[in-house]
Amino acid sequence: MPNLGPVELILWLGVVGLPVAIVLGVVMIFRRRVVKQSIPVAGSPPAVPGADFETRAMALIQNGKKIQAIKLIREETGLGLKQAKHVADQMEAGRYVPPRRAVAVPDLATRVRELTAAGRTEQAIHLIRGETGMGQDEAEHFIQAL
Repeated sequence: MPNLGPVELILWLGVVGLPVAIVLGVVMIFRRRVVKQSIPVAGSPPAVPGADFETRAMALIQNGKKIQAIKLIREETGLGLKQAKHVADQMEAGRYVPPRRAVAVPDLATRVRELTAAGRTEQAIHLIRGETGMGQDEAEHFIQAL
């Protein structure tokens, strides 16, 4: 590699360093926009709206107050602006399907206890192996530990 003086070094940094800095800046701006527009994480589902949510939102839409309806949808569900507008459009067109309510499923230990209490130990072992990937011996030890 040839010796670089101060002038050559500045020119080299301008030719190579400037485009790299521009690309990094564009990537950072794009990532910020994507993060702002993203839907809530999978671990925290949007809130389930109240019972009269649909009635109130539909009344607002029918009275020509679509913006207020979108605000209500965002407050009740935790959706972003784009998703809330889509829901309002679907309600206005009569194609809105309300989300299903989550059904609480007991944890694995509770279900295993119920099966073993009913004398269905083999099914309990099968359940443990299917949900955890444990082997036969590990599943049997799990049941004994309960």
